Amino acid sequence: MQIQFNNMIYTLLFIVFVIFVCYAFYVMKPKKVGKVPKHWHAILMQNVLFYKKLSQTKQAVFRKRMMLFLSEIHIEGVQTEIEELDRILIASSGVIPVFGFSNWSYNNLSGILVYPDSFNADLQFSDRDENKRILGMVGTGRFENQMILSKKAIRLAFNNKTDKHNTPVHEFVHLLDKMDGETDGIPAFFIGKEYIAPWLALMHKEMEAINKDASDIRKYGGTSEIEFFAVASEYFFERPKLFKQKHPDLYRMLSECFQQTSN
Repeated sequence: MQIQFNNMIYTLLFIVFVIFVCYAFYVMKPKKVGKVPKHWHAILMQNVLFYKKLSQTKQAVFRKRMMLFLSEIHIEGVQTEIEELDRILIASSGVIPVFGFSNWSYNNLSGILVYPDSFNADLQFSDRDENKRILGMVGTGRFENQMILSKKAIRLAFNNKTDKHNTPVHEFVHLLDKMDGETDGIPAFFIGKEYIAPWLALMHKEMEAINKDASDIRKYGGTSEIEFFAVASEYFFERPKLFKQKHPDLYRMLSECFQQTSN
């Protein structure tokens, strides 16, 4: 009887092991990456200044990176249709901050929810809801590994090429900030321990300038270290030459962080 019981236990353990191996293989196997539609190049040239400034060789790499992103991240509209342009702009926003890294997958992101417009802290966005001021956020709790973006903010981010503001890029930078386990405005995963103290000094100095109206970095960057990193990064990617001119030390630090220089 005991032998039969032991055999049954071993059989169950073996079945569980097989199921686990099959699941791991399914999760870890490379996702099928589709071909880049030829007409996307023209759409990117018209809408994404970062892409437009790249060499033809790097543009081809950028498009492939977009397709990899779209194969890994599920994008879903909430009471709004996800159009081709939305997918292109979201994928571009995800690729831009990590373009300096040859191989990158957002292992802390599985899906993106797109709302039609701004929303409130309770994630409500109807006409009767109040305090709808949020344009994008990285989810927590039951929305862990999710990002929520306003469709209007996605379009505005690429319509205005001189405002130093890009909501989707801002949110992707928050994800990068989170790579070391904490969202704290210190990109330790990317810059190494020796750069943390200089980064903190630069950040606090510039935050003080922002709060004294003595900086051209957006005021939201002065509210916390977390937002400073994301806001300064928006500026770095949106207006790199101006950022380098106005903030050379910050530019050098973010170039080190993102492994990118101005195009």
